[in-house]
Amino acid sequence: MIPPSIAVVSAVALILYQVLAFNVGRARVRYQVKPPQVSGPPEFERVYRVQQNTLEQLVFFLPSLWLFAGFVNVTAAASFGGIWIFGRILYAWGYYQAPEKRGPGFGISFLAAAVLAIGALIGSVLALIQPAA
Repeated sequence: MIPPSIAVVSAVALILYQVLAFNVGRARVRYQVKPPQVSGPPEFERVYRVQQNTLEQLVFFLPSLWLFAGFVNVTAAASFGGIWIFGRILYAWGYYQAPEKRGPGFGISFLAAAVLAIGALIGSVLALIQPAA
């Protein structure tokens, strides 16, 4: 069974992604960028890049979250997951304003995901080499 805290973090991360995708749709209307175009005014391109970068990061984040929860610690996984979500919101908010403001949010979310991935690797290797109790 999936721990409820991990399910909540996963669901919030996916909802965040959907909000960012919705923002792209709104920006398409506002800046008159018709599909399948993905370029337009810089303001549109920033909104689009936030959504695309978050999609790219979700592929790394979600499996890392689940594996860390399974092999290391559920509470720590949920905590790092919450930090990742906070970082993604900060990233979006900063990038929407100006590209140079995206760094702190990106750094926070990337570091949280990296901790999850490295912890998951270490935890799974330890589980592999240690005899079952």
